[in-house]
Amino acid sequence: MPVVRPSDTVTHEIHGARFVSYAAPRTGSRELAAWRGEIPAGTRAPAHTVDREEILHLLDGELLITLDGRTEHITAGDTVIVGRGTTLAVENPADGTAVTWVTTSVGLRAELADGTLLAPPWAN
Repeated sequence: MPVVRPSDTVTHEIHGARFVSYAAPRTGSRELAAWRGEIPAGTRAPAHTVDREEILHLLDGELLITLDGRTEHITAGDTVIVGRGTTLAVENPADGTAVTWVTTSVGLRAELADGTLLAPPWAN
């Protein structure tokens, strides 16, 4: 039985946020990736368009989530379904760190507004 322990995780930092990878090909997952996201207070991640569906569940804190130009304020316990081809922006307007749990298909790619392509290592 594959069990990923905290000591098995890898932490990545980009655009002011931390991504702690739990399920990915390097830990034995073939189809799904899952990670904990830590978004510090005041962080505004750049908008990016995803090529796979993502499910974002907010464990702690609050966020402003913008999907294709429509912004929603979410709080702990809320889940956001980000469809393939959707442009996503995340902002933490609060005083504390927001913590998310995110899942997607292995192989996720994201394109920034300037055309930069990202293959996040926590999802590949």
